[in-house]
Amino acid sequence: MNQYINAVNSGVFYAIVALVLTFITIMCIVFLVKSYKAGLQIGMDEKLLKKTILSSATFTLLPSISILLGVIALSGTLGVPFSWLRLSVIGALQYELNVAEIAAQSIGLSGLNVSQLDMNAFVTIALVMTMGILGGVFCCIFFLKGYMNKLQSKPKKEASGKPGFGAHATTAMFVGLCAAYIGAYIGKVFPGGGSDWMPLFVAGISAIAMSIFEYFVQKKKMASLENFSLAASMLIAMSAAVIVNMLV
Repeated sequence: MNQYINAVNSGVFYAIVALVLTFITIMCIVFLVKSYKAGLQIGMDEKLLKKTILSSATFTLLPSISILLGVIALSGTLGVPFSWLRLSVIGALQYELNVAEIAAQSIGLSGLNVSQLDMNAFVTIALVMTMGILGGVFCCIFFLKGYMNKLQSKPKKEASGKPGFGAHATTAMFVGLCAAYIGAYIGKVFPGGGSDWMPLFVAGISAIAMSIFEYFVQKKKMASLENFSLAASMLIAMSAAVIVNMLV
């Protein structure tokens, strides 16, 4: 196990990932400078531009906590460099953990158990995670423009007042995600699934926490809470899991 951990956290791996992320950071800076200059050229107020940049950077810090939590969650089994890369570019915590677990089970492992992992398993898991996320990239290249035009168009309401395509698509995707994750958690509760109720408990706590944040955002008009509601809900649920594990 120590050999595997050393391999996935090797200096060479860190250097490769740092090189990729440095390139992306430089690209972001270039776009920022170009956008700033373009704003000045079209007559936008310089103070307003600087205020927008500062406020955007500030509000980015709080949501990024959830990304950091994802890196920590994955790094114990897949190493820091790969987890750092996957969640710093186009990865998402919900996707990464789920796909990594599925890939591990497909090659005969019980899951993301570090005691069972080796470099062959790591390569397979990393390949599945990377190839899976590329579907979104290709869809954005070829279909995003038409899809966004469809979503941004005014909903065509019939006489009955039914919503348009965008509302239906968003609802369908949300229900599908909830069904997939919650269904898997419910399956783990039963003896055939390992009698593991902790994932369902954590999901419930995080849902309650998010509901409380949504109440203050929607009802009390505290819009600033929306920027860190996801990260805070994750931290609350994780803390609850640790406390319950200590008590049980």
